[in-house]
Amino acid sequence: MTINEKFEQAVGKAKSLPKQSNETLLKIYALFKQAKNGDVSGKRPGAFSLKARAKYDAWAERKGMATEEAKKQYIALIDQLENA
Repeated sequence: MTINEKFEQAVGKAKSLPKQSNETLLKIYALFKQAKNGDVSGKRPGAFSLKARAKYDAWAERKGMATEEAKKQYIALIDQLENA
C-alpha cells in the first residue's frame, strides 16, 4: 500500500475517532493541511477569530515539513489515537 493510500485510509479513520482534546484536534488539522497543501499561506487571522487563529498557528508550526513526512506523522497519530 502506498503512502497516499495509507493517508487516505487514515483520513477515513479520523472521522470515527472518539472525542479528542482541542490540542489533539489542532495537531490532526495541522498535519492534514501540511500533507495536502504544504506550507501555510495567507494572512494570520485577527485576534478576535480565536478558532481560525489557533488553526493557522498550528499549521504554521509545521512550516518546512515535507508533505510526505506530514502524511507519515498523520498516519502514526491516527493509528495511535485509534488504538488508545
